[in-house]
Amino acid sequence: MYLSWFADRANTQIDERRNRVLLALIYIFHFGQLGVFIPYVGIYLDAKGFSSAQIGTLLAVVSLSRIVGPNMWAHFADKTGQVGEVLRLGCLLAFLSFSSILWVEGFIGITIAFASMMMFWTAVLPQLEVITSHATERSKGGYGAIRLWGSIGFIACTLVVGWLLDNFSAQVIVYASIVMLLGLFISSLLVVSRAQQTVTDTKTQDHALDAHSKMKIWSFGFIVFLLGNTFLQVSFGSFYNFFTLYMRALDYSGMQTGVFIGLGVAAEVIIFIYAMRLIKRFGVKSLLVFSVFFTALRWALLAVFAEHTSIIVFTQLIHALSFGLTHAASVYYLQQTFPKAFQSRAQALYVSIAFGIGGASGSYLSGLMWAQGEGALVSFAFAALIAFASGICMLALPNRA
Repeated sequence: MYLSWFADRANTQIDERRNRVLLALIYIFHFGQLGVFIPYVGIYLDAKGFSSAQIGTLLAVVSLSRIVGPNMWAHFADKTGQVGEVLRLGCLLAFLSFSSILWVEGFIGITIAFASMMMFWTAVLPQLEVITSHATERSKGGYGAIRLWGSIGFIACTLVVGWLLDNFSAQVIVYASIVMLLGLFISSLLVVSRAQQTVTDTKTQDHALDAHSKMKIWSFGFIVFLLGNTFLQVSFGSFYNFFTLYMRALDYSGMQTGVFIGLGVAAEVIIFIYAMRLIKRFGVKSLLVFSVFFTALRWALLAVFAEHTSIIVFTQLIHALSFGLTHAASVYYLQQTFPKAFQSRAQALYVSIAFGIGGASGSYLSGLMWAQGEGALVSFAFAALIAFASGICMLALPNRA
């Protein structure tokens, strides 16, 4: 059946049901790889004998590749209009570069392998978001109905790898990531994308588009939006890098840790189902402010009360707001703020600054503060303060946002 889909790709419309199914599959593999890599990479690096500072520095370098990568790929996609081809190329190169981890050793080698994977992997999500937006313009549930499958893939992989870590070595993290990246590439070969209107069709259009978009980029509202999201990603540093090690230090098994992480993403799935209704009823600004301040509470509780299972469960449920609702609202904000021909670059700017600069800063600072677990309280308390600062920024968004 899938071979016939590949053969008929040229005749398939972007909004057909089978194309939306393929997009959901890509989201499963894309975020499934995240479910393997993000929660458990700290355990893998710890098993390699790296210190907290080294882990933080390595993952900061990986995050820095998200600054250059998204803009480079999105600029190419917008100039050529070949969004789907950029998606497929990014999937292939991410798979090949990460697979090199099977042969490299040491801090520098692993850093290069991870950073290269991230450089190419950043080509995937901005293009995927654009394709999905076009494919779901008239479908029931819209973007959220497709995006939630990414959360489902994340949950499944988190639980499976958590169980595997209770029975096998940390090397299973590498093997699982390779499987996810290979599945991502294969599924990308089948999906149909609509050629974007290029921004170089005419010189007049090019100048008009760039001038209009640059005005929006330098507007107060967009700057505050990026600053708030950047602070939010800084606050995630301790959680992304060290949560699984934190749970291990508190004597939770790999499977239990996987359940905690999966619970958070399950709550995120529910939010994605209702995201558009919430956005239309309450607006982007209100939802961002509400979600980010609850994120500050989340980190504060982990800093002080992490020995209580009920508190861990509660903080993981807040992940629906910390990531799910903030991301859905942010994607909607970009779609409403920028013209279609500029949306790949707008998505890339959001990813590179918020997740690149913010993620790198959060990784590096949390690595310095963590101190092999002795600085857990300080690290999460700092995360709470940074998330609070993010909430202040979101309060400054124009009321129409």
